[in-house]
Amino acid sequence: MAKKRLVRSTTVLCVRRADKVVMVSDGQVTLGEGVIKHTAKKVRRLFNEKVLAGFAGSTADAFNLFGRFESKLEQYNGNIGRAAVELGKDWRTDKILRHLKRYSS
Repeated sequence: MAKKRLVRSTTVLCVRRADKVVMVSDGQVTLGEGVIKHTAKKVRRLFNEKVLAGFAGSTADAFNLFGRFESKLEQYNGNIGRAAVELGKDWRTDKILRHLKRYSS
């Protein structure tokens, strides 16, 4: 008999149509095999509420990435593309960032 595979991942979805954008995520936080929260906010407004961002992954990693991304946004005066590229560069060069917990489906 085939073993049923459990999907254990976070979903963040963003859709843009014309001049409207919506971003949503699940609110589930797990610890081991159990769900410990159903209402986590994984999508946040950053940079004076002008930038909408969502991160999937462990809660601690997401808080870390939100903080680092907002710092880059401030450093580059809200330039989302530049802030994302610089965060990516940090990801490749920072040992702690490179070893954030990764999930695979």
